[in-house]
Amino acid sequence: MSIAPIGVFDSGLGGITVLKELVQRLPQEDFLYIADSGHCPYGGKSADEITARARAVTEALLARGAKLIVVACNTATIAAIETLRAEYPVSFVGMEPAVKPAAARTYSGVIGVLATGAALAGEKLHKLIREHAGGVRVITQPCPGLVERVELGDLNGPQTRALVEEYTAPLLAAGADVLVLGCTHYPFLRPLVAEVVGPRIAILDTGEAVARRTEALLQAEGLLVVSPLPGKVQWFSTGDADAMAIIASRLWGKTVQVEALSD
Repeated sequence: MSIAPIGVFDSGLGGITVLKELVQRLPQEDFLYIADSGHCPYGGKSADEITARARAVTEALLARGAKLIVVACNTATIAAIETLRAEYPVSFVGMEPAVKPAAARTYSGVIGVLATGAALAGEKLHKLIREHAGGVRVITQPCPGLVERVELGDLNGPQTRALVEEYTAPLLAAGADVLVLGCTHYPFLRPLVAEVVGPRIAILDTGEAVARRTEALLQAEGLLVVSPLPGKVQWFSTGDADAMAIIASRLWGKTVQVEALSD
């Protein structure tokens, strides 16, 4: 079982930001990455719809032998991870917006969280804020349209810049000095966000923490691969596999081949 692959999924291509951290930390492991692009974005869907998609993708990963699954999507984590943990026999690692480190880092006492509408509607994020942001003002900002810009590979065009300016402006006006990227798509926009908000604003995401947690779980369960050889990544999409391959290759930094998955 230890030589089995690690499953990773997202509504689309945003989870590649997490996959990069995983491969950097666990280069000897094999990975299966599923982009549920045929149903992207998740941000406007109900919790039940998102949970149904999370189940379908989980079953596709388990059918291909995944030994552990990383839900590399904040929205799917909030809506579905407890259900997945209750229903399937492998460990799951989810996303947790960096509210705690942001609260520890702020000097102004104000932090901003950029996320999808569905993520902001979930109780999980608000529980996180209650538990770890005492005495700190947390402003949440829904960001419709940003996921779609990343899915198109538009990381710094005029439309993307206009959305980033629109969504960060009220946070800056309120005095936020730390911004939390609460969607795995958003780290691809980090250079643009940094350019828009300026050097005095800290920008946090949680990809590295997820990779550390994945390594710790695999070690605890005796599932770490021990090998001097690098692992491989297999790519899948429930949408247009050829279109995904073009954008994913750009985001990943080298050419990838994507296999089409039926729903």
